[in-house]
Formats: sequence, structure tokens, C-alpha cells
Amino acid sequence: MEADTLSPDIIAEGLGTCWLARNIVYYTTVGSTNDEARRLALAGAPEGTLVIAEEQTAGRGRLQRRWLAPRGQALLFSLILYPTFEARDAFRLTMLGSLACVRAIEEQTDLRPEIKWPNDLLLQGKKLAGILSELGQAGDRLFAILGIGLNVNVDFTPWPDLRERATSLREVLGRPVPRRPLLQAILRHIEAGYDRLRTGVSPFEEWAASLGTLGRSVRVTTSEGTFEGQATGVDPDGALRVTLPDGTTRRVVAGDVESLRAEGREP
Repeated sequence: MEADTLSPDIIAEGLGTCWLARNIVYYTTVGSTNDEARRLALAGAPEGTLVIAEEQTAGRGRLQRRWLAPRGQALLFSLILYPTFEARDAFRLTMLGSLACVRAIEEQTDLRPEIKWPNDLLLQGKKLAGILSELGQAGDRLFAILGIGLNVNVDFTPWPDLRERATSLREVLGRPVPRRPLLQAILRHIEAGYDRLRTGVSPFEEWAASLGTLGRSVRVTTSEGTFEGQATGVDPDGALRVTLPDGTTRRVVAGDVESLRAEGREP
């Protein structure tokens, strides 16, 4: 399949948003859309600016992990937002970004990924997408960058080690998936969720209900070490609650979580 090229005009046609992605910055190749969005935010870019690339040479996820995606086979984009809520509530952006992707993928493909705490989407137990939200300050104004990397038509055959851990919509469906309608659907859902968030409606309840991590035995790695237990709940700020074998509960704000069921595959 030839890459279905995206461009500002192609994205804007039939987009259907009121304010999100009305300003589009497009690259064939860029280091990181999050880094570029940060630069633009510091320069005063309007809220809702979409920074999108066909390829990233320095794309990253949580914990500075590299994000590999061949040109034209993924959705790689970042949004500039100027939230009015407190910085401590910024994780809500990751929540709404995750939910927007789940809804859009289900609409466009009938597949329903699960959300892996804190910010990945899994399909058949393998990583499909990652959501990375970052905060910054421009003068006295808080800005947020919501970055999303989604494997749409990536063929992982050349990377058998990655294929054990990652997948794409094309690999699961056995056919290519047009990127434009999927991107547009994600953007519409993000706008709707963000508008609700600005009125005080949190995405927490729906996000928590979509977490595949809950109820599973997990191994958690944090800066303080590694431990195992059962993921039993989440708090409104996004923290994961893990019950240890001795019955005590640890609250995990940041860390890496690995499911211990069937080597991370869905049951």
C-alpha cells in the first residue's frame, strides 16, 4: 500500500471541529511533534494548533522511549492547548486523549483497544498507540502539549522483536486503514472531551472503566524499585492502586506497569 499522504488541506476537508486543528503545521519529517509544538507554544501559537508529521526521527514516549514508525504508516501528531485548570490536573488530558482514540478506532474499524495504565492503547495485548501530555509555561500562561502516536498501517515484519510487543490496525485487520478519517474522528472526540473538561466534567469515570490494567496481576517498576501485586483501582488524579501480596496497597503515580498474565497478552 502506498502511503496515504496527509496535508493541511486534506486534513481540513470535512474535519468537523469548531476550533481544534483549525491551525495546522505539517511536516514530512520532523524530530518530534511534541518538541515542535512546544516551540510553537512558546512563540504564541493559537490554542488547538495541530502539529503533524509523516515521520519522526526523534519521536518519544514516556520515560524517553523512542517511538518507531516508518513514514506515512502512522498518525504522529501533537496539539497545543492552554488549559485553565491546575497543573496537577494535567493527567486528565492523557485520559481524554486515550478515550478519543478508543472511540475513533471503534467507529472506523469496529476494533476496541483497551487502555493500559497510564497512557498506552493495547490491541490483542500489544501496543497500538501511546499518548504523551507535557506541560510548559509561556510567560504567566500554562500550556499543554498532547501528543499521540498511533500505529495505523505499520508493518512490523522487518522488526520481529518489536512485533512481539507492538501491532497496528492493519496487522490486526489484514487490510490498510485510511488515516484521514481516523485522524479527523480522533480530533472531533478530543475537542468534545476538552470542551467538557473546560466546564468541569472530568473524563475519569469513563477512562477508569476502559482500563484493561485493572484486576490484573502486574509488575510495577518505579524509581524506587520493582514490586508485584494486583492492580485494584485508580484515583481521580490518575494514580494506580496496587494491592501487594501482604494486603497493603501502594499508590503509583509514575512508573512502568507490565501485566503478568500470559506474558502481557489479553486473556
